[in-house]
Amino acid sequence: MKRHLIEDLKSHLKASKENEKTSNETLESLERKVKALAEDCSGKKTSIDSLKQRLNVATKEKSQYEQMYHKAKDELEKKDLKLTKLESKIIETECAMTELETATSDQLHSLAKQSAEALETVQKKLLLTSDKVEEFKTFVKTLSRELQHSIQELRTKIKKAKRVGKMKACKNILSQESVQLAASILNVSTTDLEEILDVEDEEETAKTKMEFEKDKEWLQRIQKLMEAQFPFASHLMDVILEKLNEKKKLVEEYSSLMKQTL
Repeated sequence: MKRHLIEDLKSHLKASKENEKTSNETLESLERKVKALAEDCSGKKTSIDSLKQRLNVATKEKSQYEQMYHKAKDELEKKDLKLTKLESKIIETECAMTELETATSDQLHSLAKQSAEALETVQKKLLLTSDKVEEFKTFVKTLSRELQHSIQELRTKIKKAKRVGKMKACKNILSQESVQLAASILNVSTTDLEEILDVEDEEETAKTKMEFEKDKEWLQRIQKLMEAQFPFASHLMDVILEKLNEKKKLVEEYSSLMKQTL
């Protein structure tokens, strides 16, 4: 009986050891799971903290963007008001130009009138819808080229008027006999002699070249403004008004020269 009891105890002890081993393995597995869960929770907590920080940053950025939006909206309203005033000035300037050009050229008068009507039409379309922006750009480019072309014609007319004035002055100073004598010495007609005296000097040629370069630079400025980001209307109006004022001065100068030659 003692032997059986000892064997029974040994079997119980063996079973207990096996149970203890199983329990230890289960405990280690549970500990590993707990550790993994703790690390996962720690990672999620870190992620949550990071998301909170990002949310705070996004909230601040949203507030800043809202302020920037309101500021940009206010500036746009001011630009619209300035554009309206500039449009009124352009209309007034064009009316004055039309009155001055009536005495000089029917063609320029027609161009100014068509330009004013086209500009007014485009401005109305721009106020009604932003889909007409490309059409407005095309119009501005055409208007710029026509304006630059009309200014070149005015400059040419002014130069011719000045030459006529110089020739008249020379004729007043020199007698007809002196002109005929100079023509006979050079073996040319008096008409040919007048054409020889009418040749541009180097200073006039350099001035013409400089005016051409300035016109080219002005057209490039118009092109850059049309390719720039919005808003660009106020700057564009300033550049166009600059050329309109130049044309107005040229018209006044030409009118004055024409009165002197009469």
